[in-house]
Amino acid sequence: MTNLTATLGQVHTNLDLQELNRRFSHTHPLHIIGWCLQNFPTGLVQASIFNVDDMVITDMLYRYLCPEQKIPVLFVDTLYHFPETLAFISEIEPCYDLELKVYTMAKMATRKAFEKSYGKALWQNDLERFMTLTRREPLEQGLKDLGAIAYLTGRRRDQMTSHHHINVLELDPMGRLKINPLAYWRGRETWAYVYEHEVRYNPLHDQGYPYISDRPTTSLIPKPVEDETLKRWRGSHKTECGIRF
Repeated sequence: MTNLTATLGQVHTNLDLQELNRRFSHTHPLHIIGWCLQNFPTGLVQASIFNVDDMVITDMLYRYLCPEQKIPVLFVDTLYHFPETLAFISEIEPCYDLELKVYTMAKMATRKAFEKSYGKALWQNDLERFMTLTRREPLEQGLKDLGAIAYLTGRRRDQMTSHHHINVLELDPMGRLKINPLAYWRGRETWAYVYEHEVRYNPLHDQGYPYISDRPTTSLIPKPVEDETLKRWRGSHKTECGIRF
């Protein structure tokens, strides 16, 4: 048994996930992330596609919690991300001095190479295979390479129907702890944090994309009318880095 496998087994054995999930359902995400730093001083990773929810987690990490060791940020480049997303990542990385780790498909460095092997629109014929090749396998490789025993995600219960029953703490198929600090937040709470703390976010959110992945798996959906408090914050939101620690 490898050291990593032994450590993953200890995560499963030593944590009462049912009790922790009961407690964390009433806990602010900042305190959940703080608990993660305390319990996983090594082996903690943030899996991010730089959605607004991912940015909230990153901001809480580096504005308030200030970990002694940087938490690697694992970004999976499916080769089909929006140019705006890639530009945003380049702009935001130095703002937080991130330890960014970019993973893509093995032996597939370009979209042209991928389409030569699998066709120009694999997602239309076999979405599951497209997701496995472009997202799941690179994510698994990245978590393995980084020695992750636990990783943070920006998933919320109200993001999509497939997320309705997620818990704050889950185990992935490899036995890693998958941590969703924002699980019980709604979209308005995420945006309230963003506007109050002047957190930068992907400009595509303002163009009608509430959840941004890559082009084949992202839908344009008109944003619901925000309440007056959020409108007021939106009016004062700055476009520069705006991070003062």
